[in-house]
Order: sequence, then structure tokens, then C-alpha cells
Amino acid sequence: MQERYPTKKIFVGSVAIGGDAPISVQSMTYSQTADVQTTIEQINRLHFAGADIVRVAVPHMEDALALKEIKEQTSLPIIADIHFNYRLALEAAKWVDGIRFNPGNIGEKNRIKEIVKACKERALPIRIGVNAGSLEKEFENKYGATAKGMVASADYNIKFLEDLGFEDIKISLKA
Repeated sequence: MQERYPTKKIFVGSVAIGGDAPISVQSMTYSQTADVQTTIEQINRLHFAGADIVRVAVPHMEDALALKEIKEQTSLPIIADIHFNYRLALEAAKWVDGIRFNPGNIGEKNRIKEIVKACKERALPIRIGVNAGSLEKEFENKYGATAKGMVASADYNIKFLEDLGFEDIKISLKA
């Protein structure tokens, strides 16, 4: 077995990630999250298949509001996947076990500060999801949609969150 690099352990709900924790399985639903019954059915199937954590898309406020009812019906940790509208993260943070956002499509740093504040209040981890197709303009202009650009964005955003006193961070980079 290959040796793992040492990392900081964080928790998504009751599931430990990183550090000496066993590798966990996360998957994502494909339903409209506001369709609570269908979303719960998918979460249950994922749980039966071995998922430890489930991520749900939150593109609209009705999806964020549905998270309360979804969390009442499952014990599995839920991650809210936020795009574009930081207000969705503020609502979702009331109910879920973690927030995922892409700094390239959230916008102004004040919006990220608001997300961090909401996550700090509930001790929720944040997953920074950097995508080559939606880098912040400063990194896209300097590096293009490249691995270097994604790493520069991730490094910048990790430091930004840490400067706000936030350290329960997961990172995802994909092209």
C-alpha cells in the first residue's frame, strides 16, 4: 500500500477526512435538490452503495431551503455545492455539514468572507473547488486555464481563508 502524505484531519458531520482517517467515499445526487423525495431516495441509494458523504447541488434558493427537510430525513453528512450566488451558501450553512464553492464564480472577496463567517458559526468545513474553466480573472490572465493557474488560485484562496482564521479546508482542482 502506498504511504499517504500527512494532512490535517477535518470532520464533515461525523466523518473524519484527512490525517489518519480512513479514506471516505463521497458521491453526488443528480436530482433537483428542492425535489426532497427524489433527493432523499438518491441519498439512500448512495448510502446503501457505500457513500459516507453526499453532495447536493444548490443552484436556487428553493434548493437551499429544502436542505432543512432533507437533513431531517438522513443521518448522512450533506455537502451543499454552491455556484455563483453566495447567499445560497448562507442559507445552506444553517442545515448542512459542509459547503463547497468555486472562488472563480462566487465573485467578490466580501462574499467569501460571509460564507466563512457562516461556516465558522456552525464549525462547517469548506471545500474550495477550483476549475480550469472558471478561474478568477487574475489567475486566468496570468496563467491561462492551466494547472499552474489552478494551483495559484488554490494557494491564494487557502491563504485568504486562513487569514480569516478559518482552517477546516478541503481542496479540489480539476480541469
